[in-house]
Amino acid sequence: MSKSADYKPVTVPMIRQMKGATPIVCLTAYTTPMAKLLDAHVDLMLVGDSLGMVLYGMDSTLPVTLDMMILHGQAVVRGAQRACVVVDLPFGTYQESPAQAFRTSARVMKETGAAAVKLEGGAEMAETVRYLVQRGIPVLGHVGLMPQSVHNYGGFGARGRVAGEADRIMSDAVAIAEAGAFGMVVEGTIEMLARAVTARVPVPTIGIGGSPACDGQILVTDDMLGLFPNVPKFVKRYAELGSEAAQAIATYADDVRARRFPGPEHCYGSIKRA
Repeated sequence: MSKSADYKPVTVPMIRQMKGATPIVCLTAYTTPMAKLLDAHVDLMLVGDSLGMVLYGMDSTLPVTLDMMILHGQAVVRGAQRACVVVDLPFGTYQESPAQAFRTSARVMKETGAAAVKLEGGAEMAETVRYLVQRGIPVLGHVGLMPQSVHNYGGFGARGRVAGEADRIMSDAVAIAEAGAFGMVVEGTIEMLARAVTARVPVPTIGIGGSPACDGQILVTDDMLGLFPNVPKFVKRYAELGSEAAQAIATYADDVRARRFPGPEHCYGSIKRA
């Protein structure tokens, strides 16, 4: 695909500089066609481990493998000309040690061509974030509700309601920023906490179930397009493509069974005899 004259890729430093200036538009992408659709409109595409639930029907993100993330990361990078592509590190591939995290991240960066990786965790992951950044790997943090720790929470409810929990989340955000993350996702927190985190840390916050005060916003694309049922409260549906697709499929099935499709206009001409 040729690049237009006004092509200018969005880089990690550019995302960081958008703090407090221009709202950062982010959406998830898992495939090349979706990446092509998003590229002209978003600043950052996240190849999220949410693909386990959205594409593979898993109950959580925990079973997602590194090979899956790399394959989908490669697909998204092929479709992205300008947006900054970030790939999630899946559960169990970075928590053991900074060295393990580096090996995983280096493989992701080399094999996908992505601009950065994202990992979940607060103060306990600060050493790992610092280790990666010092070795040339840009890191997007993730605090608040962390899907890879869902079993510790007992569910996907909002964080920051319980006494002491808001303080811990704030401490996590500060620790990740000080460790060198270029930004962080703030997920599933009460609004006033996400607002306070945004005001406190010097790097961009990207809200999902956070606050309009966050420096950017992200949603799972399939959720906002109406392709995935039973979405959380914080999701706004911008289309209902799921129901439209279901109707189209039903109409196609009816046409095939009634022999209305294919019609003469869908067929090639008859074979000419020599």
